[in-house]
Amino acid sequence: MVEVAGLAGVSQTTVSLVLNDALGVRLSEQTRQRVLEAARALDYRLVKRGTAANTPVDRTVIGFVVDEISTDPWMALAAAGAREKAWEHGLTLSMTVTRGDPEIEEAALARMAGLPLAGVIWGTIQTREIGAPHLPAGVPAVLLNCYVADRSIGSIVPGEVVGGREATERLLEAGHRRIGFIQGEVWMEASRDRLKGYRQALASREITFDPRLVRPGNWEPSAGFEHTLELMRLDDPPTAIFCSNDLMALGCYEALKEMGKRIPEDIAVIGYDDREIAQFARPPLTTMLLPHQEMGRLAVEHLIEGAHRQGRKPPQIKVECPLVERQSVASPLSEPTWRADRTASA
Repeated sequence: MVEVAGLAGVSQTTVSLVLNDALGVRLSEQTRQRVLEAARALDYRLVKRGTAANTPVDRTVIGFVVDEISTDPWMALAAAGAREKAWEHGLTLSMTVTRGDPEIEEAALARMAGLPLAGVIWGTIQTREIGAPHLPAGVPAVLLNCYVADRSIGSIVPGEVVGGREATERLLEAGHRRIGFIQGEVWMEASRDRLKGYRQALASREITFDPRLVRPGNWEPSAGFEHTLELMRLDDPPTAIFCSNDLMALGCYEALKEMGKRIPEDIAVIGYDDREIAQFARPPLTTMLLPHQEMGRLAVEHLIEGAHRQGRKPPQIKVECPLVERQSVASPLSEPTWRADRTASA
């Protein structure tokens, strides 16, 4: 389908709309003909809607139920990934935002039960354990960014422990040994897992964990600002700071600049999430990508494969959070400026 789009000079979505004979979509006849001619030239034949990957022919909709979509971008990204993958298979996405209201959840599932469901994606904006939702019987389902304790339903979550470890290892590889860590809210699973990864990375280099270098943040820039000042006031301050999200990293930037410290020459900073604003920080922020868009695509793939999974243990997948290298990490100076300043003042 990508090749057809390239040859026809249109988007992949347009190819899907034309080849699926989508109703109510305004496309010029010239565009339709270009797509059809490109498909013929490439000998491309779309398996008709609902029949891709052995999905029953009368099942054309994937239900997407999520508790929240507006407070953070993660579920919007996951929905975009799911919608993109669904279109590749001639399927559409039907989304409901419940705000965690049990009555809305029940009503959403009742409505979806009347649709030609190929499967249901049940997502949460925070990575967490949930109680098993009452999903439509006989319909493939997958949990997105959440899981049930007995693992009776397949789930797809970000690999936060590995992400925290790789972020810390990036700083260790640059030569840093005193690494501050500004944590998210401690009751959140993502926050605890990133701290666990931080500690694993230190242990792998036989570096003793120093609890004074860990500060409990709240995901907001103000926490990054305040805790950076606290870390830098230590008798032996860090040469690098790992912030559990990009917003706190931006607050960290402001605190360091207020102190006259250069990033990354005087102190390295690494964030987490890869929010859009990270690339516009000065210097651009090295961070870890939170892979919700990829998770959405994987969720659809697993639903489509669900017809062949009866009797097999549901998959529990942790998706890699890859490093996004920018310009906020460098090797520590042999004589950090704050130590030089103290020596001069003495």
